[in-house]
Amino acid sequence: MLNLVLFGGPGSGKGTQSAKLIDKYGLYHISTGEVLRDHIARDTELGRMANSYISKGNLIPDDLMIQLLDDVLEKEAKDKNGVIFDGFPRTLPQAKALEELLKKRGTKLHAVVGLEVDDEELMKRMLSRGAATGRADDNPETIRKRLDVYHNQTMPLREHYTSTGHYLPIDGRGSID
Repeated sequence: MLNLVLFGGPGSGKGTQSAKLIDKYGLYHISTGEVLRDHIARDTELGRMANSYISKGNLIPDDLMIQLLDDVLEKEAKDKNGVIFDGFPRTLPQAKALEELLKKRGTKLHAVVGLEVDDEELMKRMLSRGAATGRADDNPETIRKRLDVYHNQTMPLREHYTSTGHYLPIDGRGSID
């Protein structure tokens, strides 16, 4: 079993690289962003609650995110070769909760792959993605807010995972391969 976290700013290529890792290792992909966007599109109670945070560029509360992830792990990823966590964890409490969720299932986190991309490039990528896909949260104001949230709330995880020996920095610029 191989459990990986893809770490990086919004637009750093976590989803794109996840697809490559899935093809190579046969892992189950959990994109918390995709799960949340699905709930928003279906107008579920969770989707409405999540949208009240996401539409402003904020993170949803940790307890809600952990509950969602536990449910996905139990129902969808149970018998897989491992999991790629894309967009989770985003806070230190979520990182601790992930350790517990994996431990409860008799496994652990093996590595955190950090896709390192500067803010200017992230902004360009997200504006381009927004133009191509129509994603409502890919607009300049929300992107700036998302980058601020990333630097202030998520970036401290880089130090945490570096200190545990899990963090593997990768230059996220250049070709997808």
